[in-house]
Amino acid sequence: MSSTESSGKAGKLLRATLGLVVVAAATGVASHAMGLWQINDPQDPPAPVRAVAEPVAVSGRTVTVLAGGSILPTPELRDQARRDGGGTRPDFAAVLAGARPAVSAADLALCHLDAPLRRGNGIYLGDPELARAIADAGFDGCSTAAAHAFDQGTAGLTATLDALEKAKVGHSGTYRSEDQSGSPRLYTADGVKIAHLSYTLGLNGQKVPPGREWAVARPTVEKIRDDAREARDAGATIVVVSVDWGSLGENEPDVDQQTLARSIATMRNVDIVFGHGAHVVQPVERIGDKWIIYGLGDLASRHPQPVNGNREGSMMRVIFAPAGEKGRWKVAAVEALPTFIDLNPHIRLIDLEQALASPALPAGRREIYEAAATRIQSHLLNRGGGVSTFYVRGVGR
Repeated sequence: MSSTESSGKAGKLLRATLGLVVVAAATGVASHAMGLWQINDPQDPPAPVRAVAEPVAVSGRTVTVLAGGSILPTPELRDQARRDGGGTRPDFAAVLAGARPAVSAADLALCHLDAPLRRGNGIYLGDPELARAIADAGFDGCSTAAAHAFDQGTAGLTATLDALEKAKVGHSGTYRSEDQSGSPRLYTADGVKIAHLSYTLGLNGQKVPPGREWAVARPTVEKIRDDAREARDAGATIVVVSVDWGSLGENEPDVDQQTLARSIATMRNVDIVFGHGAHVVQPVERIGDKWIIYGLGDLASRHPQPVNGNREGSMMRVIFAPAGEKGRWKVAAVEALPTFIDLNPHIRLIDLEQALASPALPAGRREIYEAAATRIQSHLLNRGGGVSTFYVRGVGR
Protein backbone atom coordinates (compact mmCIF):
# COMPACT_ATOMS: atom_id res chain seq x y z
CA MET A 1 0.00 0.00 0.00
CA SER A 2 1.41 3.35 -1.01
CA SER A 3 1.78 6.19 1.44
CA THR A 4 -0.76 8.15 -0.65
CA GLU A 5 -3.38 5.38 -0.32
CA SER A 6 -2.64 5.10 3.38
CA SER A 7 -3.10 8.80 3.97
CA GLY A 8 -6.29 8.81 1.82
CA LYS A 9 -7.84 5.98 3.85
CA ALA A 10 -6.79 7.65 7.06
CA GLY A 11 -8.41 10.89 5.88
CA LYS A 12 -11.66 9.10 5.03
CA LEU A 13 -11.63 7.38 8.43
CA LEU A 14 -11.08 10.70 10.16
CA ARG A 15 -13.86 12.37 8.17
CA ALA A 16 -16.21 9.47 8.89
CA THR A 17 -15.43 9.63 12.59
CA LEU A 18 -16.00 13.38 12.65
CA GLY A 19 -19.23 12.88 10.73
CA LEU A 20 -20.49 10.45 13.36
CA VAL A 21 -19.62 12.90 16.08
CA VAL A 22 -21.53 15.68 14.29
CA VAL A 23 -24.54 13.43 13.67
CA ALA A 24 -24.53 12.30 17.30
CA ALA A 25 -24.35 15.87 18.50
CA ALA A 26 -27.11 16.99 16.16
CA THR A 27 -29.24 14.06 17.21
CA GLY A 28 -28.78 15.00 20.84
CA VAL A 29 -29.77 18.59 20.15
CA ALA A 30 -32.77 17.49 18.10
CA SER A 31 -33.82 15.02 20.76
CA HIS A 32 -33.63 17.73 23.38
CA ALA A 33 -35.64 20.13 21.19
CA MET A 34 -38.26 17.50 20.43
CA GLY A 35 -38.42 16.65 24.09
CA LEU A 36 -39.54 20.20 24.80
CA TRP A 37 -42.55 19.63 22.57
CA GLN A 38 -43.65 16.29 23.91
CA ILE A 39 -46.80 16.22 26.00
CA ASN A 40 -45.93 13.25 28.15
CA ASP A 41 -42.24 12.53 28.44
CA PRO A 42 -41.56 9.92 31.13
CA GLN A 43 -38.02 11.28 31.44
CA ASP A 44 -39.23 14.69 32.59
CA PRO A 45 -38.36 15.32 36.24
CA PRO A 46 -40.99 16.78 38.57
CA ALA A 47 -41.32 20.53 38.09
CA PRO A 48 -42.53 23.18 40.53
CA VAL A 49 -46.15 24.21 40.08
CA ARG A 50 -46.93 27.90 39.62
CA ALA A 51 -50.13 28.43 41.58
CA VAL A 52 -53.09 30.39 40.24
CA ALA A 53 -53.14 33.86 41.79
CA GLU A 54 -56.04 35.11 43.85
CA PRO A 55 -58.56 37.20 41.90
CA VAL A 56 -58.13 40.94 42.02
CA ALA A 57 -60.38 42.30 44.75
CA VAL A 58 -62.40 45.43 43.97
CA SER A 59 -64.92 46.50 46.58
CA GLY A 60 -68.50 47.37 45.75
CA ARG A 61 -70.39 46.65 42.56
CA THR A 62 -68.32 45.69 39.52
CA VAL A 63 -68.71 44.48 35.94
CA THR A 64 -65.99 42.68 33.98
CA VAL A 65 -65.22 43.01 30.29
CA LEU A 66 -62.80 40.53 28.73
CA ALA A 67 -61.12 41.14 25.38
CA GLY A 68 -59.39 38.37 23.45
CA GLY A 69 -56.72 38.70 20.79
CA SER A 70 -57.06 38.21 17.04
CA ILE A 71 -58.71 35.15 15.56
CA LEU A 72 -56.98 34.72 12.21
CA PRO A 73 -58.17 31.67 10.26
CA THR A 74 -55.08 30.76 8.25
CA PRO A 75 -55.00 27.67 5.97
CA GLU A 76 -53.13 25.74 8.66
CA LEU A 77 -55.79 26.60 11.24
CA ARG A 78 -58.53 25.51 8.85
CA ASP A 79 -56.69 22.21 8.26
CA GLN A 80 -56.60 21.62 12.01
CA ALA A 81 -60.33 22.33 12.26
CA ARG A 82 -61.01 19.81 9.48
CA ARG A 83 -59.00 17.17 11.31
CA ASP A 84 -60.84 17.97 14.55
CA GLY A 85 -64.11 17.65 12.65
CA GLY A 86 -63.23 14.16 11.45
CA GLY A 87 -62.70 15.31 7.89
CA THR A 88 -66.39 15.97 7.27
CA ARG A 89 -66.83 19.54 8.48
CA PRO A 90 -64.46 21.95 10.21
CA ASP A 91 -64.71 22.14 13.98
CA PHE A 92 -62.84 25.02 15.62
CA ALA A 93 -64.17 24.36 19.13
CA ALA A 94 -61.12 22.41 20.35
CA VAL A 95 -58.75 25.16 19.16
CA LEU A 96 -60.53 27.78 21.29
CA ALA A 97 -61.52 25.56 24.22
CA GLY A 98 -58.62 26.79 26.35
CA ALA A 99 -60.14 30.27 26.47
CA ARG A 100 -63.55 29.16 27.66
CA PRO A 101 -63.05 29.25 31.48
CA ALA A 102 -61.82 32.85 31.47
CA VAL A 103 -64.17 34.00 28.73
CA SER A 104 -67.32 32.50 30.23
CA ALA A 105 -66.52 34.00 33.64
CA ALA A 106 -66.66 37.58 32.29
CA ASP A 107 -69.82 39.64 32.27
CA LEU A 108 -69.06 40.62 28.67
CA ALA A 109 -66.48 38.90 26.44
CA LEU A 110 -65.31 40.33 23.11
CA CYS A 111 -63.11 38.76 20.45
CA HIS A 112 -61.45 40.23 17.36
CA LEU A 113 -62.28 38.47 14.09
CA ASP A 114 -59.58 39.24 11.57
CA ALA A 115 -60.95 37.62 8.39
CA PRO A 116 -64.23 36.85 6.61
CA LEU A 117 -66.29 33.79 7.51
CA ARG A 118 -67.05 32.47 4.05
CA ARG A 119 -66.36 29.18 2.32
CA GLY A 120 -64.12 29.53 -0.73
CA ASN A 121 -60.54 30.17 -1.70
CA GLY A 122 -58.31 32.60 0.10
CA ILE A 123 -55.40 32.73 2.52
CA TYR A 124 -57.24 34.39 5.38
CA LEU A 125 -60.69 32.90 5.14
CA GLY A 126 -62.71 31.37 7.94
CA ASP A 127 -65.49 28.86 7.56
CA PRO A 128 -68.88 29.96 8.98
CA GLU A 129 -68.46 27.12 11.51
CA LEU A 130 -65.88 29.32 13.24
CA ALA A 131 -68.72 31.55 14.45
CA ARG A 132 -70.22 28.61 16.34
CA ALA A 133 -66.87 27.92 18.03
CA ILE A 134 -66.58 31.58 19.02
CA ALA A 135 -70.00 31.33 20.66
CA ASP A 136 -69.15 27.99 22.31
CA ALA A 137 -66.03 29.58 23.83
CA GLY A 138 -68.33 32.08 25.55
CA PHE A 139 -67.78 35.24 23.51
CA ASP A 140 -70.71 37.64 23.37
CA GLY A 141 -69.43 39.69 20.46
CA CYS A 142 -66.53 40.42 18.12
CA SER A 143 -64.93 43.45 16.57
CA THR A 144 -65.04 42.84 12.81
CA ALA A 145 -63.33 45.97 11.48
CA ALA A 146 -59.99 44.36 10.63
CA ALA A 147 -57.26 44.40 8.01
CA HIS A 148 -58.74 41.40 6.18
CA ALA A 149 -62.41 42.32 6.66
CA PHE A 150 -62.86 43.16 2.97
CA ASP A 151 -60.61 40.50 1.45
CA GLN A 152 -63.71 38.80 0.01
CA GLY A 153 -65.51 42.01 -0.83
CA THR A 154 -69.09 42.78 0.10
CA ALA A 155 -70.12 39.12 -0.19
CA GLY A 156 -67.51 38.08 2.37
CA LEU A 157 -68.44 40.90 4.72
CA THR A 158 -72.12 39.96 4.55
CA ALA A 159 -71.41 36.24 5.01
CA THR A 160 -69.43 37.06 8.14
CA LEU A 161 -72.28 39.01 9.70
CA ASP A 162 -74.73 36.28 8.73
CA ALA A 163 -72.59 33.60 10.40
CA LEU A 164 -72.10 35.59 13.59
CA GLU A 165 -75.78 36.40 13.88
CA LYS A 166 -76.74 32.77 13.29
CA ALA A 167 -74.44 31.84 16.18
CA LYS A 168 -75.94 34.67 18.28
CA VAL A 169 -72.62 36.54 18.47
CA GLY A 170 -72.74 40.33 18.32
CA HIS A 171 -70.52 42.35 16.00
CA SER A 172 -69.22 45.86 15.54
CA GLY A 173 -67.16 47.58 12.85
CA THR A 174 -68.57 46.21 9.57
CA TYR A 175 -72.07 46.82 8.26
CA ARG A 176 -74.62 45.79 5.64
CA SER A 177 -76.19 49.23 5.42
CA GLU A 178 -75.50 52.86 6.19
CA ASP A 179 -78.29 52.83 8.78
CA GLN A 180 -76.60 49.97 10.64
CA SER A 181 -73.29 51.81 10.62
CA GLY A 182 -74.85 54.71 12.47
CA SER A 183 -76.12 52.62 15.37
CA PRO A 184 -73.66 51.75 18.17
CA ARG A 185 -73.45 48.12 19.25
CA LEU A 186 -74.84 47.94 22.78
CA TYR A 187 -74.67 45.03 25.23
CA THR A 188 -76.23 44.74 28.66
CA ALA A 189 -73.94 43.03 31.17
CA ASP A 190 -75.18 42.55 34.72
CA GLY A 191 -77.57 45.43 34.21
CA VAL A 192 -74.90 47.77 32.79
CA LYS A 193 -75.11 49.06 29.20
CA ILE A 194 -71.78 48.74 27.38
CA ALA A 195 -71.05 50.06 23.89
CA HIS A 196 -68.47 48.38 21.66
CA LEU A 197 -66.99 50.47 18.83
CA SER A 198 -64.62 48.92 16.28
CA TYR A 199 -62.34 50.40 13.59
CA THR A 200 -59.47 49.42 11.31
CA LEU A 201 -56.67 51.63 9.98
CA GLY A 202 -55.89 49.41 6.97
CA LEU A 203 -57.66 46.98 4.64
CA ASN A 204 -54.83 44.83 3.30
CA GLY A 205 -54.78 46.81 0.04
CA GLN A 206 -58.52 46.30 -0.57
CA LYS A 207 -60.81 49.20 -1.41
CA VAL A 208 -64.42 49.57 -0.41
CA PRO A 209 -66.54 50.67 -3.42
CA PRO A 210 -67.24 54.41 -3.64
CA GLY A 211 -70.41 55.34 -1.83
CA ARG A 212 -70.11 52.35 0.54
CA GLU A 213 -67.35 53.67 2.78
CA TRP A 214 -69.68 53.11 5.73
CA ALA A 215 -69.32 49.31 5.27
CA VAL A 216 -66.05 49.24 7.24
CA ALA A 217 -65.44 51.70 10.07
CA ARG A 218 -62.20 53.69 9.80
CA PRO A 219 -60.72 55.43 12.85
CA THR A 220 -60.61 59.16 12.27
CA VAL A 221 -60.48 61.18 15.46
CA GLU A 222 -63.75 62.89 14.58
CA LYS A 223 -65.58 59.64 13.89
CA ILE A 224 -64.49 57.97 17.12
CA ARG A 225 -65.45 61.05 19.11
CA ASP A 226 -68.85 61.28 17.42
CA ASP A 227 -69.55 57.54 17.73
CA ALA A 228 -68.64 57.55 21.43
CA ARG A 229 -70.94 60.51 22.07
CA GLU A 230 -73.78 58.78 20.21
CA ALA A 231 -73.17 55.64 22.29
CA ARG A 232 -73.55 57.69 25.48
CA ASP A 233 -76.70 59.27 24.12
CA ALA A 234 -78.02 55.75 23.46
CA GLY A 235 -77.60 54.91 27.14
CA ALA A 236 -74.11 53.38 27.36
CA THR A 237 -72.42 53.81 30.73
CA ILE A 238 -69.20 52.19 29.46
CA VAL A 239 -67.70 52.70 25.98
CA VAL A 240 -65.07 50.24 24.74
CA VAL A 241 -63.09 50.91 21.55
CA SER A 242 -61.30 48.26 19.47
CA VAL A 243 -58.79 49.35 16.81
CA ASP A 244 -56.98 47.21 14.24
CA TRP A 245 -53.68 49.05 13.80
CA GLY A 246 -49.93 48.66 14.19
CA SER A 247 -46.97 47.28 12.25
CA LEU A 248 -46.97 43.53 11.66
CA GLY A 249 -44.70 41.66 14.08
CA GLU A 250 -43.56 44.76 15.96
CA ASN A 251 -43.92 44.66 19.74
CA GLU A 252 -43.65 48.43 20.02
CA PRO A 253 -46.55 50.65 18.93
CA ASP A 254 -45.77 52.66 15.81
CA VAL A 255 -46.21 56.39 15.32
CA ASP A 256 -49.75 56.07 13.93
CA GLN A 257 -50.82 54.04 16.95
CA GLN A 258 -49.30 56.44 19.44
CA THR A 259 -50.74 59.50 17.70
CA LEU A 260 -54.25 58.08 17.57
CA ALA A 261 -53.99 56.74 21.13
CA ARG A 262 -53.17 60.17 22.46
CA SER A 263 -56.13 61.68 20.67
CA ILE A 264 -58.50 59.00 22.00
CA ALA A 265 -57.11 59.51 25.51
CA THR A 266 -58.56 63.04 25.49
CA MET A 267 -62.06 61.78 24.68
CA ARG A 268 -64.34 62.01 27.67
CA ASN A 269 -66.74 59.37 26.33
CA VAL A 270 -64.20 56.57 25.71
CA ASP A 271 -63.20 54.36 28.64
CA ILE A 272 -60.62 51.93 27.23
CA VAL A 273 -58.93 50.91 23.95
CA PHE A 274 -58.18 47.34 22.87
CA GLY A 275 -55.66 47.13 20.05
CA HIS A 276 -55.15 44.43 17.42
CA GLY A 277 -53.39 44.10 14.09
CA ALA A 278 -49.67 43.59 14.81
CA HIS A 279 -50.28 39.90 15.69
CA VAL A 280 -47.86 40.19 18.60
CA VAL A 281 -48.24 41.43 22.16
CA GLN A 282 -47.74 45.17 22.56
CA PRO A 283 -47.58 47.35 25.69
CA VAL A 284 -50.25 48.65 27.99
CA GLU A 285 -50.08 52.38 28.63
CA ARG A 286 -52.13 54.62 30.86
CA ILE A 287 -52.49 58.10 29.39
CA GLY A 288 -54.17 60.30 31.95
CA ASP A 289 -57.08 58.20 33.16
CA LYS A 290 -57.39 56.23 29.90
CA TRP A 291 -56.04 52.71 29.41
CA ILE A 292 -54.56 51.92 26.00
CA ILE A 293 -53.83 48.26 25.31
CA TYR A 294 -51.87 48.61 22.08
CA GLY A 295 -51.86 44.96 21.05
CA LEU A 296 -53.36 41.74 22.43
CA GLY A 297 -51.54 39.43 20.01
CA ASP A 298 -53.30 36.39 18.56
CA LEU A 299 -55.89 34.25 20.28
CA ALA A 300 -56.11 31.64 17.52
CA SER A 301 -53.94 31.38 14.42
CA ARG A 302 -51.12 29.41 12.86
CA HIS A 303 -48.88 31.65 10.79
CA PRO A 304 -46.92 30.23 7.83
CA GLN A 305 -43.75 31.13 9.70
CA PRO A 306 -44.61 30.55 13.36
CA VAL A 307 -42.33 32.24 15.87
CA ASN A 308 -42.74 32.96 19.55
CA GLY A 309 -44.13 36.43 18.87
CA ASN A 310 -47.09 35.38 16.73
CA ARG A 311 -47.93 32.50 19.07
CA GLU A 312 -48.13 34.69 22.17
CA GLY A 313 -51.15 36.71 23.22
CA SER A 314 -53.02 38.12 26.14
CA MET A 315 -56.67 38.11 27.06
CA MET A 316 -57.39 41.30 28.94
CA ARG A 317 -59.89 41.32 31.80
CA VAL A 318 -61.04 44.81 32.76
CA ILE A 319 -62.91 45.39 36.00
CA PHE A 320 -65.19 48.41 35.94
CA ALA A 321 -66.75 50.08 38.98
CA PRO A 322 -69.14 53.03 39.31
CA ALA A 323 -67.51 56.43 39.03
CA GLY A 324 -68.46 59.35 41.20
CA GLU A 325 -70.45 60.92 38.35
CA LYS A 326 -73.93 59.54 37.80
CA GLY A 327 -74.25 57.28 34.78
CA ARG A 328 -70.49 56.76 34.48
CA TRP A 329 -68.25 53.81 35.28
CA LYS A 330 -64.47 53.75 35.47
CA VAL A 331 -61.68 51.21 35.09
CA ALA A 332 -60.88 49.92 38.58
CA ALA A 333 -58.34 47.24 37.61
CA VAL A 334 -56.93 45.48 34.55
CA GLU A 335 -55.68 41.89 34.48
CA ALA A 336 -53.68 40.38 31.64
CA LEU A 337 -54.09 36.64 31.09
CA PRO A 338 -51.12 35.47 28.99
CA THR A 339 -51.87 32.91 26.27
CA PHE A 340 -49.82 30.73 23.97
CA ILE A 341 -50.71 28.80 20.82
CA ASP A 342 -49.48 25.21 20.90
CA LEU A 343 -48.73 23.74 17.49
CA ASN A 344 -47.85 20.14 18.35
CA PRO A 345 -49.44 17.67 18.32
CA HIS A 346 -52.47 19.90 17.65
CA ILE A 347 -53.11 23.64 17.35
CA ARG A 348 -54.57 24.64 20.69
CA LEU A 349 -54.92 27.85 22.68
CA ILE A 350 -53.25 27.64 26.10
CA ASP A 351 -54.20 29.80 29.07
CA LEU A 352 -50.69 29.96 30.54
CA GLU A 353 -51.70 30.62 34.13
CA GLN A 354 -53.99 27.60 34.18
CA ALA A 355 -51.47 25.37 32.41
CA LEU A 356 -48.63 26.31 34.72
CA ALA A 357 -50.80 25.48 37.73
CA SER A 358 -51.11 21.85 36.61
CA PRO A 359 -48.76 19.37 38.35
CA ALA A 360 -49.16 17.08 35.31
CA LEU A 361 -47.45 19.56 32.97
CA PRO A 362 -44.15 18.04 31.73
CA ALA A 363 -41.01 19.94 32.67
CA GLY A 364 -40.00 20.60 29.07
CA ARG A 365 -43.30 22.16 28.18
CA ARG A 366 -43.36 24.05 31.50
CA GLU A 367 -40.08 25.65 30.49
CA ILE A 368 -41.61 26.83 27.21
CA TYR A 369 -44.73 28.20 28.89
CA GLU A 370 -42.81 30.00 31.64
CA ALA A 371 -40.56 31.66 29.07
CA ALA A 372 -43.59 32.75 27.04
CA ALA A 373 -45.32 34.22 30.11
CA THR A 374 -42.17 36.15 30.99
CA ARG A 375 -41.86 37.57 27.47
CA ILE A 376 -45.51 38.56 27.42
CA GLN A 377 -45.16 40.35 30.76
CA SER A 378 -42.10 42.20 29.48
CA HIS A 379 -43.93 43.42 26.36
CA LEU A 380 -46.99 44.50 28.32
CA LEU A 381 -44.98 46.52 30.82
CA ASN A 382 -42.68 48.14 28.28
CA ARG A 383 -44.43 51.51 28.41
CA GLY A 384 -44.95 51.87 32.12
CA GLY A 385 -48.06 49.72 32.41
CA GLY A 386 -46.97 48.38 35.77
CA VAL A 387 -49.17 50.62 37.92
CA SER A 388 -50.85 49.32 41.05
CA THR A 389 -54.12 48.49 39.27
CA PHE A 390 -52.57 46.47 36.42
CA TYR A 391 -51.72 42.81 36.93
CA VAL A 392 -50.18 40.12 34.73
CA ARG A 393 -51.38 36.70 35.78
CA GLY A 394 -49.35 33.52 35.50
CA VAL A 395 -46.00 35.09 36.34
CA GLY A 396 -46.24 35.39 40.12
CA ARG A 397 -46.67 38.62 42.03
